[in-house]
Amino acid sequence: MIDLPSDLSPELAARMERDRAAGWRSPYRCPDAASVRREQRPQDAPSVWRPAFVRDIEKIIHTPAYSRMSGKTQVFSFRSNDDLSRRGLHVQLVARVARDIGYALGLNTDLIEAIALGHDLGHTPFGHAGERCLHAVYHERCGRHFHHNVHSVRVLEQLSGRNMSLQVLDGVLCHNGEYEQRVFELSDLAGFDAFDRVVESCYTRGGAAIGHLRPMTLEGCVVRIADIIAYVGRDRQDAIEAGLVDGTEFADGLGGGYNAWILARASVDIVEHSYGRPRIELSEELFSELARAKRENYEKIYRAPAVEGECAQAIEPAFRLMYERLLDDLEQGREESYIFRHHIARVERALSFYGKRYDWQRDLDQTVADYIASMTDGYFMELAEKLFPSLTFPRRTYIR
Repeated sequence: MIDLPSDLSPELAARMERDRAAGWRSPYRCPDAASVRREQRPQDAPSVWRPAFVRDIEKIIHTPAYSRMSGKTQVFSFRSNDDLSRRGLHVQLVARVARDIGYALGLNTDLIEAIALGHDLGHTPFGHAGERCLHAVYHERCGRHFHHNVHSVRVLEQLSGRNMSLQVLDGVLCHNGEYEQRVFELSDLAGFDAFDRVVESCYTRGGAAIGHLRPMTLEGCVVRIADIIAYVGRDRQDAIEAGLVDGTEFADGLGGGYNAWILARASVDIVEHSYGRPRIELSEELFSELARAKRENYEKIYRAPAVEGECAQAIEPAFRLMYERLLDDLEQGREESYIFRHHIARVERALSFYGKRYDWQRDLDQTVADYIASMTDGYFMELAEKLFPSLTFPRRTYIR
């Protein structure tokens, strides 16, 4: 087992105490005054008691997409166990880890919280398995790519009509925790025009573009690494709770205790190597350990037949059938369809409050992707079984 310190070095701890007493904050933090929005609206003006990024937090938690994350599973989709993580809990865990690190580094913790709470708003039902299914059929149809981080930006702007700050949108776009880095350097993103070009490249180039994204703020960098830290140990705990693996199977010998171990040591390591610097950096040891732990999770959890096979058999046909049916409903103008009644009507009603409209007719494939991505696991299964009675999904009930 690799030996990572569980506490800061005495030298840095003493320096931080002196800095804290003097009211020090990182010169590289993103100040509230730097917040930039597409629209300059009086109701979005910051105040002493509601700074710019606090307003962004409030915008996010009042979206329907935020509420629905409690109904979207993280990894284990067909197990009736309320102790297993849902997407809504995951974003809170990321926010907590990231705020702790950001506070120690003297960064803007309100911006960190906003990015963390909003980073998975565009996630599909059934976690990454659902994302792969939706991407496959969407890409076949129109040649564009579906990735949840890119769709999270769309949810905040086009589907919810929120006038978000560029810094939050950038952090949400760049959060993708599947792409590890040891050193996080900032991008030189300067405005919304450049941001929109980056978003479009993600749609057209997919992973080739997403793999090279860099946040424009240190706060965004902290959320990106906190995303990995928050799920790598928690997913292991959930796998043990679900009975998928035995805790003794993991090479480090910590079982479910690995979550607490990595949370403490990763935070210490990042603060030790990033304090007062214009970048976020991990030691070689921590970077190697996170990569090792992720590999082991993929081997024992994410790609295990009981998870990957179960999801593939259950949801791949359902996603394809659902997509084709909903697209046909749009093309034929069947206004009695659920995509009109449960999606388009609701989005249009929400956007009208902000004087905006949902241009759903411009790209029907995008509209179908919008609807499917918005669904919770339970809603997807109920609608799929109603539209296609021959479909069945695994059911692991609470009482057996």
